[in-house]
Amino acid sequence: NDNPLIVHISNINDVTNLVTEIPQMAKKLMDNLWPGPLTLILKRSDTVPDIITAGLDTVAVRMPDNPVALRLIEAAGVPVAAPSANLSGRPSPTSAKHVEEDLTGRVDFIIDGGVCDVGVESTVLDVTGEIPIILRPGGVTIEMIEKLTGRVDADTQTKSTDKPRSPGMKYRHYSPKADIILVEGDNDKVIGKINELSSLAKEKGLKVGVLSTKENCKYYNSDVILSVGSVKTPDEIASNLFECLRKFDDLKVDIIYSETFSEDGIGRAVMNRLKKASAGKIIKV
Repeated sequence: NDNPLIVHISNINDVTNLVTEIPQMAKKLMDNLWPGPLTLILKRSDTVPDIITAGLDTVAVRMPDNPVALRLIEAAGVPVAAPSANLSGRPSPTSAKHVEEDLTGRVDFIIDGGVCDVGVESTVLDVTGEIPIILRPGGVTIEMIEKLTGRVDADTQTKSTDKPRSPGMKYRHYSPKADIILVEGDNDKVIGKINELSSLAKEKGLKVGVLSTKENCKYYNSDVILSVGSVKTPDEIASNLFECLRKFDDLKVDIIYSETFSEDGIGRAVMNRLKKASAGKIIKV
């Protein structure tokens, strides 16, 4: 009841009826970054019902960059308010197969729009004040926004008593069924620590998974070792992240140890999702 939905539009002009004003900064972002993985928080108009905004005086709006999604919204004839097509708390879907795994028997049909290009969800940006605030990092990086707006701030952690201003802020999200623990530090120390933890877990009879860069996979001794991509290609890591988390579920691992990644560019979004998935469980070495 307190988690707002994103309203999706198929034409940039459709935003007019949803909001009371479009600041010049927001217009510049729309012109340059829509359609695309950017959700803008704006002051809502009376046409937007409370059930969509969770009672907030703002509304989250996005114009997706997927031809199937755009045609669906056009066919609806109205903006479409929708969450990610997954069970709450689970890793977000990046393919129709993932939607089928979570929602078979819960929806009438699934439209296959192909595999997601970006992987992580949209960036959510509050543009109701003078300085834009990133509420959720995502496919549009802070660097891309800064080029258009100058200064950008990032929201601090939402308190448990706060109403979240966008999806993905308050609750444990993006989580595989197994517990996930992040290990942070120098590369060699991270590899050593993960191998140590894996050995201890296996002695307890647990099936262990490791989320690794392509470069480090060969150094681990765990039951299941998945490469999320090369450290040299952060976009690949973002694209593969949720697929890997779901694969750990398919392989029925009991515990997952994950490397951490640079927070430059889209890496900020990757680490945001991993921190949410692990509920903040980080071992520093």
